[in-house]
Amino acid sequence: MCPYTEPTPAIPYYNPRFLGQVTLEGILRDRLAEYSCQVEFGMELRSFEQNNERVLATVVKSVNGAEVTETIEASYLIGADGAKGATRKQLNLSFLGETRDDFATVLGDIRLESDIDRNHWHFFGSNDTSRVVLRPTDEVGPDGFQFFVFSGKNYDVKEMLHDQDLLMKCISEVTTAKVRLNELKWISEFRPNIRVVEKFDVGRVFVVGDAAHVHSPTGGQGLNSSVQDAFNLAWKVALAHKGLAPPSLLETYSTERMPVIAQMLNLTTELLNQTVAMTNSTIESAFSRGQKLYMLGVNYRYSPIVVDEFSEQGPVEAYGLLQPGVLVAGDRAPDAPKLVKVDADGGETRLFDIFEPAHHTVLIFGSDESFVNGILSSLQNYNKSVIRSVVVLPTTASASATPANAHQVVIDQEGHAHDAYLVAQGESRVVVVRPDGVVGAIVHGAEGMQKYFEKVFISTSS
Repeated sequence: MCPYTEPTPAIPYYNPRFLGQVTLEGILRDRLAEYSCQVEFGMELRSFEQNNERVLATVVKSVNGAEVTETIEASYLIGADGAKGATRKQLNLSFLGETRDDFATVLGDIRLESDIDRNHWHFFGSNDTSRVVLRPTDEVGPDGFQFFVFSGKNYDVKEMLHDQDLLMKCISEVTTAKVRLNELKWISEFRPNIRVVEKFDVGRVFVVGDAAHVHSPTGGQGLNSSVQDAFNLAWKVALAHKGLAPPSLLETYSTERMPVIAQMLNLTTELLNQTVAMTNSTIESAFSRGQKLYMLGVNYRYSPIVVDEFSEQGPVEAYGLLQPGVLVAGDRAPDAPKLVKVDADGGETRLFDIFEPAHHTVLIFGSDESFVNGILSSLQNYNKSVIRSVVVLPTTASASATPANAHQVVIDQEGHAHDAYLVAQGESRVVVVRPDGVVGAIVHGAEGMQKYFEKVFISTSS
């Protein structure tokens, strides 16, 4: 499905991985717990109202079997409540698109006693009769599978939702394997909807993920697209809530994400059409997934808030392919390992460990003292809690060349940072990386950096 690509210093996580929802949710809940946060189950958003200063949300939850209504006041409301949620509907946003009636399936996780090998995905049957797809996964159990059953003339998948015997009869007949049900973990019907709202925000209320766009799961783009939505919006909301960014910054959420989602819908729909039309002889090509689906080329080069003083290249498609040897403001920020910290520790670090979702990272390439100090002096005009400065010294620099006032100084001992960010050894340049891991600016010096920050922050200078 996905040809293996050798990782590089700039792209250490090149190849996709499959991860079950149960496992993923556990990881996310554990991460939330580290910040003393938890998901409140059994709570439903019923309505909300907003004005220029706040949002009032009415939620209902069950307490000891009784329905309890609660009102929450917040600066902003982000609706991540799915395609059937209340947020989009109350905003009166149109859900433009179509429902595909030519493709119906049930899917879920199942534990089977069987003689089916666990080293491969398995495709059984045909689209004309019925098709069964089984993907072995130990996340469900040592006998676990993720399954898909597609409607055909022999079986109606809707009937299987409430009839385990019919489900097992179909799996047994179509696979011709010896199978016995150990446990059906969950089952759900799926019919593709291909829809998107006309905008992602109204006032102080936003929609992300399935609340804003739904599509075919072909290509596996849904979760990552939703996370990208949330990350793109979250850092902007955080700055606006703290009074550090103008309201205009929030408008760039729709501006940046809309082109990405539009192209994603086209791409996944094309893959859906290939899946619907596939035959046993075209299964391999129908399920082939090119590198565009790795999402490493997703970019915001067209964004009104990015600044690039080096590239004359015009915007490429938002859902483009990764371009080796090219880095433009709006692209995904690459990694760089083997950076030696110039401090008492003297250990190694990497850019992916330096970047953080709570702040911008200003990478200052160069060893010229006046240049570096000029950049650091300009940063004093902005809130220090949301900007981190990192001086990246060339390979030949010594540990004694330590600029004052920088949050961190590193020596690029193997040149990975200079290579990834297309900076010659000894050349002076500034690269600003946003909290969401996107390159916000590639500039010559302080003037260009200030041009970027004027689009993002409210200056604290007098």
